[in-house]
Amino acid sequence: MTEKPSIKLFIDAHVFDNEHQGSRTFIKELYNHLACRKDIEFYFGAFNVEILKQNFPRLENIHFIKYRFRKSILRLLFDIPSIIKQYGIGYAHFQYIVPLQKNCCFIVTTHDVLFNDFPKNFSFWYRFNKNLLYKNAAEKADILTTVSEYSKATLQKYFKLKAERINVLPNGISDGYFSAYQKSEAINYINNKFDCNKYLLYVSRIEPRKNHAGLLQVYLDLKLYKEEYHLVFIGHESISCTKLNRLLHSLPSNVRRFILFFDDVSEDDLIEFYKASAVFVYPSKAEGFGFPPLEAAALKVPVLCANNTALNDYSFFDQNHIDISNQKLFKERLSNLIESPSVKSLEIIAQNIRQKYNWQKTADTFYNLLKQHSLHDQL
Repeated sequence: MTEKPSIKLFIDAHVFDNEHQGSRTFIKELYNHLACRKDIEFYFGAFNVEILKQNFPRLENIHFIKYRFRKSILRLLFDIPSIIKQYGIGYAHFQYIVPLQKNCCFIVTTHDVLFNDFPKNFSFWYRFNKNLLYKNAAEKADILTTVSEYSKATLQKYFKLKAERINVLPNGISDGYFSAYQKSEAINYINNKFDCNKYLLYVSRIEPRKNHAGLLQVYLDLKLYKEEYHLVFIGHESISCTKLNRLLHSLPSNVRRFILFFDDVSEDDLIEFYKASAVFVYPSKAEGFGFPPLEAAALKVPVLCANNTALNDYSFFDQNHIDISNQKLFKERLSNLIESPSVKSLEIIAQNIRQKYNWQKTADTFYNLLKQHSLHDQL
């Protein structure tokens, strides 16, 4: 019996040229768990191929292609259509946006369209451009996916898509986050390298909807600096936050020194930051998914998490899954977590996350979608 030819799958991995974000983790984990599928030839495209080589296994069925252009418009207009034609690609996987020219089957993952639910947090032109580009991509997609039921519902609502067209592929949490560790070792590591040994942690890009200002205000109201707790923010500023900046500038130097910002932290150091934190807080007003609270909880760190948008699925946080607009409740639950976190509940939460957010399950679902479409396409 003649073996069927491999599926040639191109992955636009330009996100690896930029800062860490959810879509980068999605591509990395999904394809590391798919790499064992020998009936697929994987072609990863990026400007910085060396970063790709660091993130994906060097197997015979994995190929890395360097883009000629770094700018997105040139990549989409020239690089990608040319690559698809040159290598005889059958499927191409994109995040959010696709090329104008369609010369193979498109797989599109649209992680969220939060700018429609929360228009005040985004400029008119940002919303106009994103709606135009994201809707075009969704309509061109032969296989359309997203990462949460919340995002699926918003795609249906704003782009008038049928529910059966949208496949939910939940993000997972990497196995490494469930490994045992000594908290004291992590505390020493962070203290020695970053001069910080007792802190609350928030990991996220900085933009208004992420609500850094809200967390800072609660920190100040509780006067946690008097107990020598630092407040650590890890993430790059992608949209200017006027409220946060004004609040920071109003602080006296003896308080301001307890507020720390890091925007270029390695993945290894990020994990150590999680491990050493006293409490992880995720007060975002809107998320299409939300990796950081799950990553922190998998490491058995006490987590206080908002209960809105896609974060509503994280009910296993129980009494620490709150309406962050309720300032009184916010302060009360944060104080309780600092004073008396429950070791037993942390173990149960980590177990729930490991069972529900599993990359291998997501990779298997994706593989089945691809194979079903491929077989149907051959009929």
